[in-house]
Amino acid sequence: MEKKDQIIDNFKNAIKSTVRSISNLKELDVNFDGGAKNNENCISLPKLDEVDKLDVIKTRAIADGEALKLRHSNKNIFRNFEPKGEVAKSLYEIAEKIRCEKIGSEKYSGIKKNLKTYYEYQNKENHKTQSKILKYFENYLKENILEINKNEDYNEFKELRKKYEKNLKKKTINLKNNIYNQREFNSQIATILENLDLEEAVNTDERKNDNDKLNDENDKKKDTDQKSKRDEDKIQEMSIDAGVPDIENYASDSDDFGEEVEIDDATGNSENRKRTGVHFSDSKYKVFTSKFDEVIKANQLENEEELSRLRENLDQQLHQLKNFISKLANKLQRKLLAKQNRSWDFDLEEGILDTSKLTRVVTDPLNSLSFKKESDVEFKDTLVTLLIDNSGSMRGKPISVAAICADILSRTLERCGVKVEILGFTTCHWKGGSSRELWMKKNKPAFPGRLNDLRHIIYKSADMPWRQSKKNLGLMLKEGLLKENIDGEALKWAHSKMSKRKEERKILMVISDGAPVDDSTLSSNSTDYLENNLKNVVQWIEKKSTIELLAIGIGHDVTRYYKNAIKITDVQDLGDVMINQLSDLFSENKSTLH
Repeated sequence: MEKKDQIIDNFKNAIKSTVRSISNLKELDVNFDGGAKNNENCISLPKLDEVDKLDVIKTRAIADGEALKLRHSNKNIFRNFEPKGEVAKSLYEIAEKIRCEKIGSEKYSGIKKNLKTYYEYQNKENHKTQSKILKYFENYLKENILEINKNEDYNEFKELRKKYEKNLKKKTINLKNNIYNQREFNSQIATILENLDLEEAVNTDERKNDNDKLNDENDKKKDTDQKSKRDEDKIQEMSIDAGVPDIENYASDSDDFGEEVEIDDATGNSENRKRTGVHFSDSKYKVFTSKFDEVIKANQLENEEELSRLRENLDQQLHQLKNFISKLANKLQRKLLAKQNRSWDFDLEEGILDTSKLTRVVTDPLNSLSFKKESDVEFKDTLVTLLIDNSGSMRGKPISVAAICADILSRTLERCGVKVEILGFTTCHWKGGSSRELWMKKNKPAFPGRLNDLRHIIYKSADMPWRQSKKNLGLMLKEGLLKENIDGEALKWAHSKMSKRKEERKILMVISDGAPVDDSTLSSNSTDYLENNLKNVVQWIEKKSTIELLAIGIGHDVTRYYKNAIKITDVQDLGDVMINQLSDLFSENKSTLH
């Protein structure tokens, strides 16, 4: 094998490894055949017969973009909002691609650099044959969402800016605010495109570009001829200097992706889908009405100013418990960082290019054993959900310590690649609320079932980084938030959310101070009505689901409900208990909790 071919093969292997890592699809087939067929099983990248600077830049950027689409774009949501018209469809697809690239750029500085460099080249070299309007809109989205590629000629697009930019400016802000919410983003961009008369404008514009196409083809031919004349030393230099960023750097980034992303079931493990997707039904439990129930994000319950005040209150308590927090954080950090000293397998035929072997690549390119691969770390593909009882009996020290522990765990675990979701459950009102009023209007039928308005709170979604959710955690300290607790339905809700996630291992930790209590429901049904439902839900999860369930009872024994349960008498023991249980993440036997 020639030296040039060896360098190209090494570059391809590095690209393949990077794509699989970003997309989180270990079995993804990556081809360099120049085809256009891309799906969840295969990515087709441009052919690599030569490796010069532009080839390297182009391949890296396209590979990053396609991998990000696989990871962050739900095809069903995309198709639901797809607009009519070829032009609108093209721009709609471009917008979704840019949305995914924005998520990747915020997470990985290497991806942002790749895209920026590529789009700068693309803007100079490739767009001569593209409709001016399409080019304008694409660049507009790149500039205002990706915040790159700001070098387009202002005068060239002066008329288009005058015509469209005023109408787009306010709407672009909404798009940026919904980068992590694909459904809302797709809906907004589809509406924008449908409201703009683009089809006729583009057709007119394209007729003006016909003469430019021939000139562009001639330019491409010249560029190709120049490529073929470049010497081997130049090829070697470019392929090494512009190599793929090390995935080790990607994995070590402490920032995480933003709000929760919907995931198509087809991406999950088939066995997990089979077991966690089993439908649960309690024939003896009924709900009078779910009309007034709500699932709400914490930041929707209070304004920004109040959330900031509550967070300051939580920070003050963190400071007051400085010694306890320090002990807790150190214990957790020691356990986690012990595993963060990742091991690597070296001298492999494929994987990440080992930078310590660059000399070998240059001096002995026929030696293919110049790659490394990170050894599997069991806890990296894990989701931990904290389901916190937000009942009135948790008021005071219990809810404060629960909020503190949730804060510390989310910060520490996300640095280790473990997804953390923080949920709370309570009711909207005391003594029944709107549900009870409706029941009374209907002449109080006997045994109505659950008779209160549920409020399920998302403090932190699994894909939201701690820095974006930190204010939300302070909401637990708000006076008047904590009311009744209907544990069975909350547990079923949390389980349902977790079942839609693609992580291989899922752990649900319930923090409660006793039995489910709702005066409105219990006064109109049997006294053990809510308890029996909780027992049935717990039994179903423990026997039928792959999700591991653990309960921590504060001051109360909850073993009568949960098989894996721990009682603590001092609320400050909560942190130690959670750490001890999470140590199971690193045990070889992952089937049970202790």
